[in-house]
Amino acid sequence: MRCRLSYLLVTTALVAMPTSLCAQGLSVVINQLFTFGDCGEPLCLDLGPSSIHGNHFIPAVTQGNETVIGFLTQSIGKSTANLPISATSSGTTFRIVGGLPVRTSTSAGPIYAERSQTLGQGRFFVGANVSGVSFSSLNGAPLSDLGFTFSHEDVGNPGLGDPVLENDFITTRVALDVNVQVAALFATVGVTDFIDLGVAVPFVRTAVSGTSDAQINPFGPVAVHNFNGDTLNPVLRATSAAAGSAAGLGDVVGRVKINLGQGAKAGVALLSDVRLPTGKEEDLLGAGSASIRGLAIIALQFGTVSPHVNVGYAARTDTLQTDAVLGTLGFDALLADWFTFAFDMVSEWQVGGNPLQLPGPIVFTQPFDRQLPSTTIPTKREDILNASLGAKFTVRGGMVLVVNGLIPLLRTGMQPDYVWTAGLEYAF
Repeated sequence: MRCRLSYLLVTTALVAMPTSLCAQGLSVVINQLFTFGDCGEPLCLDLGPSSIHGNHFIPAVTQGNETVIGFLTQSIGKSTANLPISATSSGTTFRIVGGLPVRTSTSAGPIYAERSQTLGQGRFFVGANVSGVSFSSLNGAPLSDLGFTFSHEDVGNPGLGDPVLENDFITTRVALDVNVQVAALFATVGVTDFIDLGVAVPFVRTAVSGTSDAQINPFGPVAVHNFNGDTLNPVLRATSAAAGSAAGLGDVVGRVKINLGQGAKAGVALLSDVRLPTGKEEDLLGAGSASIRGLAIIALQFGTVSPHVNVGYAARTDTLQTDAVLGTLGFDALLADWFTFAFDMVSEWQVGGNPLQLPGPIVFTQPFDRQLPSTTIPTKREDILNASLGAKFTVRGGMVLVVNGLIPLLRTGMQPDYVWTAGLEYAF
């Protein structure tokens, strides 16, 4: 059995190995969607060596972390790195009483939530799972139709509109396709009857592709800005397409769970985990910074039904990511000797304001006051609320087959319609 499980773990890891890699980093794909012509820079207009107008739109996308490109890249990277991982323990748990093992759990346990029971001294829990994500929206705006407006650089008197060519602007429609697969290997050991130590090692594959359609909107009778041609025969529309994928190690997680007290009907525990920035941020495989979570766990037992509550805090070291208050409420129920059903509401509530801001509206002051929205993406808090529905099937030899679906209930941040997970677990 252990040989077969080892083969499964190796095979699962190989699933996530790269099929194609971006030498300059996968995040460059986003830049390419805003790059037209041969300038090599986003929104640089290729007007020839004698033109002084080619770089007038570049400042609109080079304002540090407040740029559209930075926002899109950060949103994808954060969502990939923050995908949930398996619970620290599964299957039947024991403690030793008078030299004999005594069961401390009834069902095979929750999937993404944590229960209070620890494995028991000298026991091990190992497993592997694969999750698939296809992102579909960003703050509720569909990824298949994102709109952006870029303004001219303010080169004349303060305020856009003087000279008149500052009234020109570029509208861009972007269609993005972002897919992530995560193959995770995890293991936990019972150091004592009340302390578990665990590690989770994810292998991530991220694929990004997209198309963009840009339109220059001249204000005056002469098209000073164009993608090609000249002022008499200007080319005011351009398209771009880009695609790439990258794969490798994600952000490794180390975990420790301490059971503070376990009775037949209730138990209390504390859990802490640390996510290390081992995934390459430029390839959208990790967050690029460390984070730590602390959870208080309360679990009850009513026959074959085991409700649980997890409450905690996530502290993140990246200045572009907020801390969060964590909350999970749910239950797992043993419906048959071989079948456990698990349901949870998994939430994360942002602390403080958004550190990464989308540009505000574009304000023109000449020849008359008016405003244009910079993007169709709304500004929202990055609160998360997911419904998790899953099942565990105990199969031959005591191995547990796990299937789960995670459904986002709030359209905030980069979100899929659902996240599917399938895996195998084994406790011994």
